[in-house]
Amino acid sequence: MLSAVEIKSPEQIEKMRATCRLAAKVLEFIRPHVVPGVTTGQLDKLCHDFILDHGAYPAPLNYKGFPRSICTSVNEEVCHGIPGNRVLREGDIVNLDITTILDGYHGDTSDMFLVGEVSDEARKLVEVTRESMWRGIRAVRPGGRIGDIGAAIYAFAHGEHGYGVVEAYCGHGIGREFHMPPQISHVGQEGRGRRLKPGMTFTIEPMINTGSPECRVLDDGWTAVTIDGGLSAQTEHTVLVTEDGVEVLTLRSDETPPGP
Repeated sequence: MLSAVEIKSPEQIEKMRATCRLAAKVLEFIRPHVVPGVTTGQLDKLCHDFILDHGAYPAPLNYKGFPRSICTSVNEEVCHGIPGNRVLREGDIVNLDITTILDGYHGDTSDMFLVGEVSDEARKLVEVTRESMWRGIRAVRPGGRIGDIGAAIYAFAHGEHGYGVVEAYCGHGIGREFHMPPQISHVGQEGRGRRLKPGMTFTIEPMINTGSPECRVLDDGWTAVTIDGGLSAQTEHTVLVTEDGVEVLTLRSDETPPGP
């Protein structure tokens, strides 16, 4: 039996909008700091302080034992990279994954950052990953199916570009809890899966690899890396199913959704 999915009230939706706006602002704030020579630990500290200064709490900190306030996943790291002493270098790509808790509600978003001048291969991967996420977002509509989201992502990232789409990690419902039903696979079949209803909130966060979609977890128990050492990229938004479509709750002020 499928687990129940929370349908949020208008009051709950306003709380989701507030925490998601803050999560988006964290990414806007940190962007100029992602430069060659900075450590992932320094980026974590900056984001941690910014979140606290805005009356919120960083959800990853101590979540199931995670030791930092954000995730920083560099190059071949797929997700859940732990900030520390790693120095970002010219040509790196890095995902910063931000989740805020404001007034009891979670806002979850991530984006890719290019460190200095990067290779054409890395730039293309990031561009395709971002467009894959938007393809998934545009598939969200009341009465649609969860499978529509993964089908759209997979058709573009793998079908058109030959990239590996990670299946080991997925998007998720979000609200008063960090991870709630439903799970949002980034590989799906159109017309299959749970029906989408207005008031649902969840993340769409495809992880796209240049090679194999397979990954493994390092000895730290968190950091997932590509099995073949290839590059990986991820972008993420929290969305709301509305009466007539979808609202991107974590949309940044420096971001324009692409057209259909």
